[in-house]
Amino acid sequence: MLARSALRTARTAGNARCSIGRAAKRSTTSSSSNAASEEASSPLRLTAAGSVATALAIGSMAWYYHLYGNPLYAMTPQEEGLHATKYPWEHEKFTKTFDHQALRRGFQVYREVCASCHSLNRVPWRTLVGTMHTVDEAKAMAEENEYDTEPNDEGEIEKRPGKLSDYIPAPYKNDEAAKAANNGALPPDLSLMVKARHGGCNYIFSLITGYPEEPPPGAEVAPGLNFNPYFPGTGIAMARVLYDGLVEYEDKTPATTSQMAKDVVEFLNWAAEPEMDQRKKMGVATIVITSALLALSIWVKRYKWSPIKTRKIVYNPPVGGSPQNRGQ
Repeated sequence: MLARSALRTARTAGNARCSIGRAAKRSTTSSSSNAASEEASSPLRLTAAGSVATALAIGSMAWYYHLYGNPLYAMTPQEEGLHATKYPWEHEKFTKTFDHQALRRGFQVYREVCASCHSLNRVPWRTLVGTMHTVDEAKAMAEENEYDTEPNDEGEIEKRPGKLSDYIPAPYKNDEAAKAANNGALPPDLSLMVKARHGGCNYIFSLITGYPEEPPPGAEVAPGLNFNPYFPGTGIAMARVLYDGLVEYEDKTPATTSQMAKDVVEFLNWAAEPEMDQRKKMGVATIVITSALLALSIWVKRYKWSPIKTRKIVYNPPVGGSPQNRGQ
């Protein structure tokens, strides 16, 4: 009798808990439905909030553009010079490489014309091997120059013939000597000139071929400067250096002004970026490998992950009565 009364008491308490839980769920559901109905019944608030957020976003963008959007120019368009013409350089295409015959001709133009004033301090002789010259040709050119050796036992520095590991020598010993020989103007190093100037190859080609016969009427050129519309300020210390027939190419290519300019610009592009051909090859290999991995991942997802993701797990409870019935 005592056990039956205790069991009835437990059942009564369980039923009370269930009724309290159902009441709480009903109250929560009713409160959430009331809140949703209140929000749905006030579309004006949502519209106003969206309008305010949109206006705030547009206003912040306009304010940012007002502060930082307008570009500031250090010079007027007249002082900045003409923008270089865009030329269809073949080596700039994704699947194209340098024309190595043009590189050889461009290096010849540099040695016979540009090297009298400009240096290539970042280009060693060894980089010419296999690109535009043979080993013997590069060695012969390097041995034409003398370089300092290490100090001997008496502290004296002697001279030695150049080696492939040496860098192409500069035409002047220091910047002061270069300025003194060029009326105070310092000829820049051409190793990275294509990368250092806005417009790259187009700018350099336009610059060295853009010297007019006479300055246009009204153009003021300072003493010691030459008029060039592509140079900032239009006054440049370097005079025109390329003329038809100035260089005699080994391959008998007609040495016109535009041909020499094109060849030397392509050579300077190689000097600034000698790894370009290898980088393009690596880019193609990367695309091939990435596409193969993409296809593999899609097939793995299709046949491995997709069945696992879309499977249905069903729980079947054990057959039998409830624990309470089994306890009676």
